[in-house]
Amino acid sequence: MAVGEALSTKEYIGHHLHHLQFNLRTLKIVTPDEAPINFWICNIDSIFFSVMLGCVFLVIFRTVAQSATSGVPNKLQAAIELVISFIDQNVREMYHGNSKIIAPLALTIFVWVFLMNFMDILPIDFLPYIGEHCWLSLPALRIVPSADVNITLSMSLGVFILMLFYSIKIKGFKGFSKELALQPFNHPIFIPLNLLLEGVSLLSKPISLGLRLFGNMYAGELIFILIAGLLPWWSQWVLNVPWSIFHILIIFLQAFLFMVLTIVYLSMASEEH
Repeated sequence: MAVGEALSTKEYIGHHLHHLQFNLRTLKIVTPDEAPINFWICNIDSIFFSVMLGCVFLVIFRTVAQSATSGVPNKLQAAIELVISFIDQNVREMYHGNSKIIAPLALTIFVWVFLMNFMDILPIDFLPYIGEHCWLSLPALRIVPSADVNITLSMSLGVFILMLFYSIKIKGFKGFSKELALQPFNHPIFIPLNLLLEGVSLLSKPISLGLRLFGNMYAGELIFILIAGLLPWWSQWVLNVPWSIFHILIIFLQAFLFMVLTIVYLSMASEEH
């Protein structure tokens, strides 16, 4: 277990669902017993692992790019080339505008989200145990950034900002305003209704984008916690192994869907009317 004393099943599950939180006002780590929910609390475990995995992505891809050869590639270079080709093909099929950042953005989103999701495959007690007993005596630790709604909604907020940027850049502020005010009913009398409908449609895209990833990864993490909390250690592999194999598909699929929806939303924002 990730705590120094025996816990009941309820306490064990609750402990693993608690983030390592830091109070920006008091400059202190919040223990699971306190856990106030307010603006000044941030989940530093999610932030740390997000940044760390982003750095891992950059280091690996930069290293391979610098050592790439035109001859027979090694296994790592071949794998990265397959990923880049896969992303490039999807971007060409779905994005019909002209932008130099869409393909790099899609690659970054896919690999970064995949790495964050892949943390769910690690044993549920491994890193929390190290964090408590071997490093800084951390009171709690969650290692899957994409199972934190703050991380997923922050990423979708970035996509939303890009949507607004491309909409105004391609269509102009006047054209974007007309699109919101005169669709789907092209008559001045329906402007309030159009603004309501288009506003809900516009805001629902980033919200659904972030909540979809969060919901799937949170559910996957919760199942691993339930297996560890409800079954004796010697029988957990009976359910853990099949669920881990199936969860690998979910990990890949959620990263792919986040990337695809980002490209689709930006493509819709880039269309001229």
